Amino acid sequence: MEVKSMMNTATTLMIGLVFIMISVVAAEDPYRFFEWHVTYGNISPLGVEQQGILINGKFPGPDIYSVTNDNLIINVFNQLDEPFLISWSGIENLRNSFQDGVYGTTCPIPPGKNYTYALHVKDQIGSFYYFPSLGFHKAAGGFGGIRISTRPLIPVPFPPPADDYTVLIGDWYKTNHKDLRAKLDNGGKLPLPDGILINGRSSGATIITFEPGKTYRLRISNVGLQNSLNFRIQNHAMKLVEVEGRHTLQNVFSSLDVHLGQSYSVLVTADQPAKDYYIVVSSRFTPKVLTTTGVLHYSNYSGPVSGLIQAAPTLLSWSFNQARAIRTNLTANGPRPNPQGSFHYGMINITRTIRLANSAGQIEGKQRYAVNSASFYPADTPLKLADYFKIDGVYEPGSISDTPIKGGLFPATSVMQVDYRAFVEVVFENWEASVQSWHLDGYSFFVVGMELGKWSPASRKAYNLNDAVSRCTVQVYPKSWTAIYISLDNVGMWNLRSESWERQYLGQQLYMRVYTNSTSLRDEYLIPKNALLCGRATGRHTALL
Repeated sequence: MEVKSMMNTATTLMIGLVFIMISVVAAEDPYRFFEWHVTYGNISPLGVEQQGILINGKFPGPDIYSVTNDNLIINVFNQLDEPFLISWSGIENLRNSFQDGVYGTTCPIPPGKNYTYALHVKDQIGSFYYFPSLGFHKAAGGFGGIRISTRPLIPVPFPPPADDYTVLIGDWYKTNHKDLRAKLDNGGKLPLPDGILINGRSSGATIITFEPGKTYRLRISNVGLQNSLNFRIQNHAMKLVEVEGRHTLQNVFSSLDVHLGQSYSVLVTADQPAKDYYIVVSSRFTPKVLTTTGVLHYSNYSGPVSGLIQAAPTLLSWSFNQARAIRTNLTANGPRPNPQGSFHYGMINITRTIRLANSAGQIEGKQRYAVNSASFYPADTPLKLADYFKIDGVYEPGSISDTPIKGGLFPATSVMQVDYRAFVEVVFENWEASVQSWHLDGYSFFVVGMELGKWSPASRKAYNLNDAVSRCTVQVYPKSWTAIYISLDNVGMWNLRSESWERQYLGQQLYMRVYTNSTSLRDEYLIPKNALLCGRATGRHTALL
């Protein structure tokens, strides 16, 4: 009995020690759990009933609230009639491209099944969003905001706002997403969108309430399909404070160009006479300007909104100048308690220059888009799974050139091999008449230059090598170029794509394979034990984390 009692005591102590260890780990890296049910539902954002994609019955979907270094456990149940994937725009998924949620890395969730994503927002702060990445689902909804707050003991370069609002803006079609997809599959182009939404609603339906004299934070993301948008608030100035995870110089703007896929945080103070004011969003650089409005409501006012709707700037040069003015606040902390300027990107030697040019054309009589003439066609197996299981013939590294090439478009499963810990220069060259917007999963990059005309090595003389903003989505203006620097410190298979969803769907994307011979978990995680397997990876055994 005494021995048994001692054994029970030892077991109790062991269990207690395990709980203490778990508590310590949890205190350092807390877990946040989400259960999402993805369904169809009737929505009427532009006054016409259509089929939308809802998350837990909501359009747009619920916000994700988190803090630096949190572990996000998101169990997604697919109750649609077709495969589904969610991707996380701006979440870097360090050492874990298996969780990226695009078809090059992750098998779709089959209808009636579920999958649990495990994301670690290691050393990240800022404003981002999630969206469905397959089957043109983004045209039906399934998107929502992501907020990653700084840990309590790390100061931010502005006083705490009275409240914090997610503002999702985007163009919208009244047409069912399956019909839009069929139009593209059959070789056509999409028409102009039918309207613009603010938080999933049409003109006048979105109301944001301010108390007089207080300052509020608005996290603005362009979750649309086709158009750059301009955001403004009648008679109110906006102080820019953060761009996709980086604190910025606190420039004050009367309006803000938000290009496809981009996210910004602004501070707005209720410092005007008590009344209601228009929130205005309009399309940029389009033959027909689409406009929608919301309402900024002062809590001590009961009358209707009124007055002139402020027009957006029209000159391309205005947008260029605003973009160049968005720079990093070198004196502010990031997710860690040290100045953001401690990484001197301008003093690192470039190891490789990659020039990427977008183009449009036809393949077998159907509309396609390309990067360096290679139009991306998905393989039958996610590229990351082919890598992990060493399945030959799924793709070829180097199937896309480092530089633009002459000639027509050609089909390819475009994969560019790049070395782990290389420091590369990427120049986006836009020879077309429309604004392009590019996003790189798994990374933030430094936007060192953008100019009209053609890029040449001499263009580097105008680069900002001191306080360029670091972000994950950047615009390239018509007949212009944009240059970025990337420190390739995140092993994996990462999607580099157009944020114009028609162009992305029809081939304007590629994958960067950030490669190392190392098999250390310090460099890359193993495949998750719950990974879905498809294509030629079906039936393979996965390793445990």
